[in-house]
Amino acid sequence: MAPKKGARPPAAVAQKKTEKVVNPLFEKRPKQFGIGGALPPKRDLSRFVKWPQVVNIQRKRRILKQRLKVPPAINQFSKTLDKNLATNLFKVLLKYRPEDKAAKKERLLKRAQAESEGKVPELKKPIVVKYGLKHVTYLIEQNKAQLVVIAHDVDPIELVVWLPALCRKMEIPYCIVRGKARLGAIVHKKTASVLCLTSVKNEDKMEFSKILEAIKANFNDKFEENRKKWGGGIMGSKSQAKTKAKEKLLQKEAAQRLT
Repeated sequence: MAPKKGARPPAAVAQKKTEKVVNPLFEKRPKQFGIGGALPPKRDLSRFVKWPQVVNIQRKRRILKQRLKVPPAINQFSKTLDKNLATNLFKVLLKYRPEDKAAKKERLLKRAQAESEGKVPELKKPIVVKYGLKHVTYLIEQNKAQLVVIAHDVDPIELVVWLPALCRKMEIPYCIVRGKARLGAIVHKKTASVLCLTSVKNEDKMEFSKILEAIKANFNDKFEENRKKWGGGIMGSKSQAKTKAKEKLLQKEAAQRLT
């Protein structure tokens, strides 16, 4: 007989599910990250770190220097000597390092020993790098300095902000290099804001003259150009995106008016 209207068709035979074969040697042990359970995976927690106050001040100051308009007198310290020229300069400066405490003690002992024996010790003044802000300023004013090296990160900057203008007035080559700690290492100090050379040995004169020419071209000759350039004024990514969106909207409105 024909099936009745509205009656359900016979149920389909349920297909047998293929069971996955599990290796009994390897047990499944899911991790429980609750209290007293497994350790959570490592995450980048730098956002949650409470940094020291000094680090926070340094970072805020760096961002402020980017955001605010920096006057040309201070902005010139952001333009430093290029890497190759700086390495050549530091090689020359390292040859004229002043003596450290141990060398000075040894020299004085030899001198005292020579005087006790009745000999006249040779008192030849060595050619060394001069350091100390007051001492270097005096040498510049007396026109005895041949090259002045200024650090870019002196704090407060007011200590050295007038030095480039003084060097240019006295027609002395000057340069700004990265890192007061690098200058300090030459004179056996933690930091040094400014160094200068008054003379060099005969064997180094050729190399020194080449360095002076390059430094004059980069700093002394570009002084007038640098004194007109303001720095900073670089806004954050969010502010830049907002200003771009506003400009696009204004351009769209201007185009609609024309049409």
